[in-house]
Amino acid sequence: MTTLTLIGRDGCHLCDQARDVVADVLTDFPEVTLREVSIDDDDALRAEFWEQIPVLMVDNKVHNFWRIDPDRLRLKLKEEQ
Repeated sequence: MTTLTLIGRDGCHLCDQARDVVADVLTDFPEVTLREVSIDDDDALRAEFWEQIPVLMVDNKVHNFWRIDPDRLRLKLKEEQ
């Protein structure tokens, strides 16, 4: 099963936009799990991704950051099936 991890933080407008894009894409992939992680709760994530949030990972590998392209994400999820 594929797992997406959205790394962001509260008050981040790009994170809010990324969440909306991912939620829309996942309507076509109900078997995919989404987990959200805040850099405010994890010092290692903050150090690594502070300037890149939001970061979207597919099965623990960075897929995209800043702006999430829905078409690119759909293509990746189709490949993962």
